[in-house]
Amino acid sequence: MNFLHKTRLIALPFFFLVAIAGTALSQQTASPYPKVEPDRFDYGKMWTFEYAPIQYFTETYGFKPDEKWFEHARMSALRFSSYCSASFISPDGLVMTNHHCSRGEVGKVMREGEDFDKTGFYAATLADERRVEGLYVKQLVKIADITEAVSKVTATAKSDAMMVTMRDSTLKALRKEYSSKAEWAGLELETVNYYNGGRFSMYGYNRYDDVRLVLIPELQLGFFGGDPDNFTYPRYNLDCTLWRIYDDGKPLNSSNFYFKFNDNGIKDGEPVFVIGNPGSTERYRTVSQLEYDRDYRYKIQLTQMRNRYQLMAEEYAKNPSHELQEEMFGMSNGIKAIGGIVEGMHDPQLMGRKQGMENRVKAQSKAFARGEDYWSQMANEYEALKPHAAEVSLLAPSPLGGAALLLMHYTEAYMKAMEGGAGEEDLKALRDQIRETAKELSKPGAEKALATLLTEIQQFADPSDQYVAEIFEGKSPAEVAANLLKKTDFTDEGKLEKLLGASVEKLRKQKDPLLAAGRLLVPAYQKSAGMFRSSSPKRRALDTKIGHEIYQVFGLNIPPDATFTLRISDGVVKSYGYNGTEAPIKTTYAGMYDRHYSFDGQFPWGLPDRWLNNPSSELLRAPMNFISTNDIIGGNSGSPIINKYGQAVGLVFDGNIESLPGNFIYDTKVNRAVSVHAGGISAALKHIYKADRILKELGL
Repeated sequence: MNFLHKTRLIALPFFFLVAIAGTALSQQTASPYPKVEPDRFDYGKMWTFEYAPIQYFTETYGFKPDEKWFEHARMSALRFSSYCSASFISPDGLVMTNHHCSRGEVGKVMREGEDFDKTGFYAATLADERRVEGLYVKQLVKIADITEAVSKVTATAKSDAMMVTMRDSTLKALRKEYSSKAEWAGLELETVNYYNGGRFSMYGYNRYDDVRLVLIPELQLGFFGGDPDNFTYPRYNLDCTLWRIYDDGKPLNSSNFYFKFNDNGIKDGEPVFVIGNPGSTERYRTVSQLEYDRDYRYKIQLTQMRNRYQLMAEEYAKNPSHELQEEMFGMSNGIKAIGGIVEGMHDPQLMGRKQGMENRVKAQSKAFARGEDYWSQMANEYEALKPHAAEVSLLAPSPLGGAALLLMHYTEAYMKAMEGGAGEEDLKALRDQIRETAKELSKPGAEKALATLLTEIQQFADPSDQYVAEIFEGKSPAEVAANLLKKTDFTDEGKLEKLLGASVEKLRKQKDPLLAAGRLLVPAYQKSAGMFRSSSPKRRALDTKIGHEIYQVFGLNIPPDATFTLRISDGVVKSYGYNGTEAPIKTTYAGMYDRHYSFDGQFPWGLPDRWLNNPSSELLRAPMNFISTNDIIGGNSGSPIINKYGQAVGLVFDGNIESLPGNFIYDTKVNRAVSVHAGGISAALKHIYKADRILKELGL
């Protein structure tokens, strides 16, 4: 395949790009951040396969991968469902991904009396492997550059809004066109926007729907250290799961494309490559956008998440369940991740680097030189949105808002449906939705959840807004919540049916406190959401224009933002300084046992009994986790990490705490990817799970 070398720009050395910045920097406005030189890799190292930096790899690692190497890496890697990465690691469809990518799926195949969180699972034979309905993986098999076709159409746009509309319709038409091509037949197609619209690609995937569980460790191994150890290093985590892909009832023949397992392939300074699907980064956002994120978007979101986690923890203490535990894991992970991003946004050095890079682009931007200041225009758009940040976040029809808020939205939707002449089938679906949600109001935590939402409104909304004064009327959030739930007819099944049987005219005039609150909160949300929607075409167009200016300056010397598409990230196995000492490049099972005994076997550092049954000295010496400088983000979970020979030497599962600002800037000095060592996986298969057939399949 030739797509690796198509439409490749001339690769100018980065020092040349720096040198020609000239004196135009002096034109920039004063910044609240210190003057800091941007780094070559501030935009990261998540390279696309169609624009892979072969020359850079050669110069940096003395290694020149050819098309065959890239094709093997691409075809051996997988998307795991809609949220993680994975890879083939044997000729017979054996797939490796993370434990935390699999936990939510394996419950579907647990039989009565089984608890894989406590016992783990190993299929001793092929017949014992269990299919998970609805689970799928995707393999990227074809790529086409469609930039010219899109640009040809959008170049005729008369306005920003028209440009966005024409771009979207063109991408839709191209998907239809490619689906009719013989060589793309049967593939799932996806259009990809890179460099904020600087480049466009068409991707074609093989999809496999018969995915069967082979092995998953106990939760205490897959999430060893729990939330306290999350995003830290040193780590001791067997965060892996093995699956198998079947085709027509038989193990898939993956003999042409899989990563051969190398359980002894890690050395200090060795180049390694992460092949996976990073979900989303925001490194192309302007400084003004990042400031909005820091002071409004993430600030409000973090408060919401922390408050909801507290409510979950209180509920879990009373009624523990696997499902609630999974929700809490996800919420705590998000809190730590976003908290790290926000902390980075408060770092003047990192923000100074962002400002420095923005100034550098402006200094070389032809558009900026002729007076087109897209950056100031973007800042103006966000300045206008700031007064609406609280409402668009807090009052959205989301589970985070709680059952009462959802009912307000659902009831409004029901009334609008009646006014619009909706059919009985649609009206019945809305009534059923209201009935089911209304049941949540009678649960013990409903009042506290509503009071929490009202507290957040009081904290973040403008107190001069009319709806704020009317909703509280001088009362506290707790008083308002108690009064609303005590007096509403939505908690009484009979009275609720009368409400649902009323005409829309009567519903609009009802004095029920929940409906009355809805008449205040829902319009406040709709007004704010409307402001964001009306601003969206302008902001999307500015994103495209700014991305175009960045692209004109740097071309393919920098990667685009992550889009949950397949990327290759280069790095080396390397230590870093932390907490006044030096981090080892790898940890061992002995360290895991030390954590267990140091914490007296308490959760989340306690080990299952079978792991405590006289572990062998060979297991204790075995490597467990290791670190490297590879650029990763959420979505990379489950990515294989390979050496230059295309061998799997590890399994990515986390980053260190210093990597969290990587959402908006990549820091080469202390950013580290944390992976399960291939030797740690093979040691567990050999000494604990006695998985001889899998070891043989891996060639070990």
